[in-house]
Amino acid sequence: MGEIRKYDITVTVQPQYIADQSDEAAGRYVFAYRVTIVNTGSVGAKLLSRHWVIDDQVGDKQEVRGQGVIGEQPALAPGQAFEYVSGVAIAAPVGTMHGSYQFVADDGTTFDAPIAPFVLSIPRVLH
Repeated sequence: MGEIRKYDITVTVQPQYIADQSDEAAGRYVFAYRVTIVNTGSVGAKLLSRHWVIDDQVGDKQEVRGQGVIGEQPALAPGQAFEYVSGVAIAAPVGTMHGSYQFVADDGTTFDAPIAPFVLSIPRVLH
């Protein structure tokens, strides 16, 4: 087993297309995404802010920065998880998202938790 890092947050994302909120004829594709944030480090940490980069296949790029997530700034003890659902609308049937969360550890150290790129895709577009 590897050594537990002091400041380590694992982020997983599960996107889902929301057809009934989308308007494909108008170029509006809505996706929900469930995010699970787990403190896999050895020190407690509080989520301060978020930074998302959203790209779609027609070349539009959105950047979103803000305090917390869904109006909260969860504090996570080692091993503790926080889960939430949010959403995004893009102008194409396929896009990607990635970003980071900014945390402050219980000892005052600030650090970023990366969010790996994930694909937003309507069903049957990607094989």
